[in-house]
Amino acid sequence: MLSRTADNLFWMARHIERAENTARVLDVAHRTSLLPLDIEGTEAYLWYAPLNITGCAAGYEVKYGLARADAVTRYMALDPDNPASIYTCLRLARENARAVRGAITSEMWEVINATWLELNRLSRHMDYEKFPDYFDWVKDRSHLFRGVTLGTIQKDIALSFIKLGTFLERADNTARILDVKYHILLPSVHDVGGAADYYQWGSLLRSVSAFEAYRKIYRDVISPLRVAELLILRDDMPRSLHACMNEVEAALIDINGSSGREARRRAGEQHAALHFGRIEDVFKQGLHEYLTGFLAHTDLLGREIRDAYLARRDRFGAMPLRSAEQVQKVS
Repeated sequence: MLSRTADNLFWMARHIERAENTARVLDVAHRTSLLPLDIEGTEAYLWYAPLNITGCAAGYEVKYGLARADAVTRYMALDPDNPASIYTCLRLARENARAVRGAITSEMWEVINATWLELNRLSRHMDYEKFPDYFDWVKDRSHLFRGVTLGTIQKDIALSFIKLGTFLERADNTARILDVKYHILLPSVHDVGGAADYYQWGSLLRSVSAFEAYRKIYRDVISPLRVAELLILRDDMPRSLHACMNEVEAALIDINGSSGREARRRAGEQHAALHFGRIEDVFKQGLHEYLTGFLAHTDLLGREIRDAYLARRDRFGAMPLRSAEQVQKVS
């Protein structure tokens, strides 16, 4: 396969997954904002979370200044000037898909093209109260695209690059969402174990569609240790780091090629650490430190994949891979 075609397939999938995950991040922020806020500065503290997770804080502050619910939501959902907004992600996904019409099925193209056309219609009449429904719509369109992809595309190297982009992006976002719970969403250490803490963990689980899975597996109250175990180490949870790295490693093995030896080695090393890891060791190291290290490894893996298989020049404004340093503790 030509590296340009592989590049477009990889970024098409990654843009769609990033759009969905941005919708999930904003959705959990909206859910959390419904809780009583009785601590000074909590609103700005809360709404800085989605900016911090997605690495959009610097661009937002230049344009809007202090984090506010309506401004943050609009900037991350619909702002064409934000390279990581849902609007931009879906536009770039469509442009990448159009460039490889011969490598994807007509049904895949129809879904992604219809999504873009509907997005333009919705964005013209979007009130703040309508954003929760908009987030659900984005998630539904992402689910539809993945379902159509798996149901219609030939199981060849093109599908491997689509999976590679999807699950590398999903692993990155799961780590970011989990990390931000400790350092942004929780307004005070005194709230640990309280009602606000419980609802924030519940919102976090719902943001990655893991609430029902948690109840089924643990049948107990929500605890940070078990939430972290579910989203990091359990390979039967579709959005866990372990499950994502299962798919990334399998995709790289399917792609093969001598130029990707280092990428396969790094993916295998990261997968083995998750496969044999223990949640007690994760917390002993420190959850923030562990997740920051995971993000750094994922960033390096993304660069290895780019150098081995993908076109060197950024076509259609492909977003740079986000570094681990973009998620930092807010003091």
